[in-house]
Amino acid sequence: MPAPRDPFEYAVLRVVPDADRGESFNAGVIVHSRPRRFLAASVALDEPRLAVLAPGCDPGPIRERLAAIERVAAGDPGAGPIAHLTAPERFHWLVSPSSTVVQPSPVHTGLTDDPAAELDRLFRRLVVPPTHGST
Repeated sequence: MPAPRDPFEYAVLRVVPDADRGESFNAGVIVHSRPRRFLAASVALDEPRLAVLAPGCDPGPIRERLAAIERVAAGDPGAGPIAHLTAPERFHWLVSPSSTVVQPSPVHTGLTDDPAAELDRLFRRLVVPPTHGST
């Protein structure tokens, strides 16, 4: 018998280094499942891609912003007052637009029996660039 599946919601984190040009690339995923009491984010900044889209852009602040999102999602007590909120409150705070450079996508939904595996699957599919020669 298959494991029961519960609803989850997720958003993709996009880096928009130059708002005027509107170009972006995915740099993370946030997954939340209220029934499974799960909230986590995985992030990775593709610095070579950033350098192509925005030569001279300092990746440091973007890297820091992405790391802060990961820490808030994890509920890290050192990540500030937002990290002390409940998981659903943190998720809604994280997916609210608050930066012109790191922007969340609209929230998407699905069903899963393993939100951590879902986060990994979405991260590999949407953020990690495929290696050359893969099919």
